[in-house]
Amino acid sequence: MKKSYFWILFWFALPFSMQAADVAPRQGSDLETIDYLKSLDFAALQEVEISLDDVFDVFDGLVKRRKVTVASGVEQSMARAPAVTTVITAQDIEASGANDLDEILETVPGLHVAWDSFYDPIYVFRGIYSVTNPEVLMLVNGIPMRDLTAGNRGVAWGGWSLNNIARIEIIRGTGSAVYGADAFSGVINLITKQADDIKGTETGIRAGSQDSYEAWVLHGGQWAGMEVAAALEIQNANGADELIEIDRQTLLDRQTGTQASRAPGAVQRGRQRLDARVDLNKDHWRLRAGVQGRDHLGVGAGPVLALDPDGYLSENRYSLDLTYHNPTLTQYWDVSAQINLLDRQFESHHLNLFPSGTRQPFPQRPQGVVYTEGVWQSHQLDQRYSRLELDTLYTGWSDHVLRMGAGYAYEDLYHTTYTTNRGLGADLKPIPPNVGALVLDDTPAVIIPEKARENIHAFTQDTWAATDTLELTTGLRYDEYSDFGRTLNPRAALVWQTTSTLSSKLLYGRAFRAPSFRELYIYNNVYRGNADLKPETIETWELAFDWQAGKRLNLTANAFSYDIKDKILFLPVPGTSLLAIQNQGTQNGYGFELEVRWKMSNKSSLLFNYAYARSQANAQDIGNYPQHTAYVRTDWLLLRNWYLDLQGNWVADRARPMGDKRQLMSDYTNLDMTLRYKEAQINRWNFALGVRNLLDSDRRESISPEIPNDLPLPGRSFFIELRYLF
Repeated sequence: MKKSYFWILFWFALPFSMQAADVAPRQGSDLETIDYLKSLDFAALQEVEISLDDVFDVFDGLVKRRKVTVASGVEQSMARAPAVTTVITAQDIEASGANDLDEILETVPGLHVAWDSFYDPIYVFRGIYSVTNPEVLMLVNGIPMRDLTAGNRGVAWGGWSLNNIARIEIIRGTGSAVYGADAFSGVINLITKQADDIKGTETGIRAGSQDSYEAWVLHGGQWAGMEVAAALEIQNANGADELIEIDRQTLLDRQTGTQASRAPGAVQRGRQRLDARVDLNKDHWRLRAGVQGRDHLGVGAGPVLALDPDGYLSENRYSLDLTYHNPTLTQYWDVSAQINLLDRQFESHHLNLFPSGTRQPFPQRPQGVVYTEGVWQSHQLDQRYSRLELDTLYTGWSDHVLRMGAGYAYEDLYHTTYTTNRGLGADLKPIPPNVGALVLDDTPAVIIPEKARENIHAFTQDTWAATDTLELTTGLRYDEYSDFGRTLNPRAALVWQTTSTLSSKLLYGRAFRAPSFRELYIYNNVYRGNADLKPETIETWELAFDWQAGKRLNLTANAFSYDIKDKILFLPVPGTSLLAIQNQGTQNGYGFELEVRWKMSNKSSLLFNYAYARSQANAQDIGNYPQHTAYVRTDWLLLRNWYLDLQGNWVADRARPMGDKRQLMSDYTNLDMTLRYKEAQINRWNFALGVRNLLDSDRRESISPEIPNDLPLPGRSFFIELRYLF
């Protein structure tokens, strides 16, 4: 471990060891762009007929790949963007062999993908997380994919296919000054492919372990004077066959003398997935429409950590957005307007909370009651979102770029149903045991009542070029919600072009997480919602550096600290078995992140990153997150048109949360390998073979002690993939 700290300090200090250089004057274009283009040795890059540039560019030094929009809503260089960002390109996705969004996000420094009991992802940015994970804002083409009930992406998230993704832009840190609610610890923006990204018709198929298969067709071209992009993707998987040796029901059986548990048993990770999208663009208008179907989603280790091989989840999502964007409405005004509609229809199908034969407590019956049909529930939660956004950019001042905007959103949980055989009945009294199913729709005991919220917001952002080498970006966003009130979130970013190859940033941001409907309104035999909740808030400071160390080497480093206030916690109610929801927590953290992109030769590239994070509450580590993570990927041109890609993740030092007396989580290393044939010039055929978890590592993610051996992650698996471009 001492050696690893030595290298950490070495990389962090490296930018300061170089000699200062003269800074080129501003010429109406980004300084990094000018300097890098001047430094390129194009003759050297063309030494061989084919190089990694033809397929994968892990170095990512070319200017077109070093732009980012997510940081401020305006396209700009990553080195000068007013945030710490990561961009994942379609080439990165292909090189990694990733089949799902969660796999590719593990390549981001400071981001660890953990899992809940349903095996839904928990995106842990810098040690910040919760079980439902509402701290991360997911965007699709800049539009939030928010679930009102839990405040996250949804219980039936079901993953996201990558074939139609052009790039993924990520903010590591706060983003509420730009995006409002839930841009708390990070923002992930998925940008789908347009006609120019596809340029023809691509078909593909992929098959692998666990009876998984995927097929897709993409098309990009012209039709009736419009640019058209369309995508259809289907996927089916039975899921991994990892075993849960002991579950919650096992422990309950030991207490009550029953034998109801289904453990040892396999986790349920099957899924059926359909994604269809169309993108039409003409002049200043763009229309996007999409359908996402998620069906037969297995419930992992069970809804309450007791194995359930029968229940499953489903959700259908329908989206429509119309955008008008005129970058030259007048000489100095860039104007856009957007209306967005999203409908989400979620249903759970006979979720077995506890299996048949379980003995459960009941008032006035000290020995409990045996439930012959088990304890189960089914429910629906249908939501509808309507949003209007107006955005303007003014460039009429010589040293300022001013961005302003406003918006309105109406978010409606318009239909809820609930059927169960245990809990509280319509009269809010305990349901008698073994009386059969009770339909609790439109009663006070429904799982969550039908509610709606409105949000109006306005924001402003100014980028001031104080000198040729110094920019100050300031921003402020005001949000007013109909259910919990107002919030104001500022940001400031000082970006200094320290030398012609080094950018330095000092960043500050404040963000908030909106209380979910579950936290505000749920009322049952376990939880008590709180309609008086305030939003959680976070303040973050960051210091970041981006150094173009050579023609083929780029280094970035950043340090951060944050303070969270008014955390929303589930707290015991004295003298009862209930949990009340309160703003009653604080949390603070700090750490740093490093990234290296090195084009070792025309035939080999290297990407490496390392992150360290500590997160505490009441001076104690909150646990369940890795203090150390590292990722490395290397791409090799073996023979003409043959490419070998190796990648590895290292996850270490995961403490248990307070009160959990189990041993520390074991560290793990995961290695993947992909061998790909791709015609670099004609680019018609693309064939790949891959192995995930090459060493068959025993990887596990922490969860409640009611599953003592934690959640097992997939072992070694294989895939084969074929693409053809017409």
